[in-house]
Amino acid sequence: MGATENIWTAMDIAPSVAIHDSIPHHPLSVDTALSFPVMSHRVMKWEKLDDSRFSVETVSGGITNLLLKVSVKEGNGDNVAVTVRLYGPNTESVIDRKRELQAIKYLSAAGFGAKLLGVFGNGMVQSFINARTLNPADMKKPKLAAEIAKQLRRFHQVEIPGSKEPQLWVDIFKFFEKASSLRFEAPDMQRRYETISFKEVHEEVTQLKELTDRLNAPVVFSHNDLLSGNLMLDDKHDNLYFIDFEYGSYSYRGYDIGNHFNEYAGYECDYSLYPSKDEQYHFFRHYLKPEKPYEVPEKDLKALYIETNTFMLASHLYWALWALIQAKVSAIDFDYLGYFFLRYNQYEKEKQMCVSLAQSHLSV
Repeated sequence: MGATENIWTAMDIAPSVAIHDSIPHHPLSVDTALSFPVMSHRVMKWEKLDDSRFSVETVSGGITNLLLKVSVKEGNGDNVAVTVRLYGPNTESVIDRKRELQAIKYLSAAGFGAKLLGVFGNGMVQSFINARTLNPADMKKPKLAAEIAKQLRRFHQVEIPGSKEPQLWVDIFKFFEKASSLRFEAPDMQRRYETISFKEVHEEVTQLKELTDRLNAPVVFSHNDLLSGNLMLDDKHDNLYFIDFEYGSYSYRGYDIGNHFNEYAGYECDYSLYPSKDEQYHFFRHYLKPEKPYEVPEKDLKALYIETNTFMLASHLYWALWALIQAKVSAIDFDYLGYFFLRYNQYEKEKQMCVSLAQSHLSV
């Protein structure tokens, strides 16, 4: 646990460091296997701080990360807070951390997310955003849906240096290779895993890629994980924030929107909450023409509706395969194997209608 001493020293100085081309970095890591109270106690011991000056609290614990709020009371009595994001164990198998860190600098400059203050072996330190995390029901509220659409349009206009080749299918095929060659120690998990026909899954991925390629969807820098937990709202000032860009990459516009719509279902995968056509059109109007949303031509709404709902299928395949990898490597208590079946079954349920819609559109 000696790594903690260096990391939290970096956090202590981070708020006073001007971040330009260089960001403070420590190669050591926090032991996430420790209980939260033990971790906090050791941090205070090494930094020679007591409870009256230093506090650590959990902001959220997702299925891949742990988010902490760290507060220090300064000599003048003011409280200074930063956010510490601890990566889940083995998440590097599904997340390109180098790509994430590169993107954060440019997204932050464009006004998205928290400022990056420092990096350590298994996490990062960022400025603290004083806002609440949304829940899935919030995203359906017309005013918030319109604001998310406007911000997503602006997000998609950010230029990130480097290759602009879309990564969606690269990532999906990479996930497939890993997911199709696993072996579980627990017999019941292995039995469930062996019920999956990877030949069928590969055929579905290949056919859907061929279909989406024909749509010629715009390639933009995408968030790719715009669930409610990655949206924060400052109710007092009515400010909306996008956070956590770890899955960000150049990808297809329709995928980012379709993936967002899938997240209306929440972790429970209640797809009865998927937005209706009218709700989607409301979102599209504010995405396509934020200043004059009701002047968007019907043909543009229809085209984006087809694009989004075809790529929505790819979202199910992406997270289904991702879940299989997580089932093998993650130490977090979550039924990833069950999540694969939830997402893949929903893909099969939605496929016929969405594919038929796309094929009809392409045949005109």
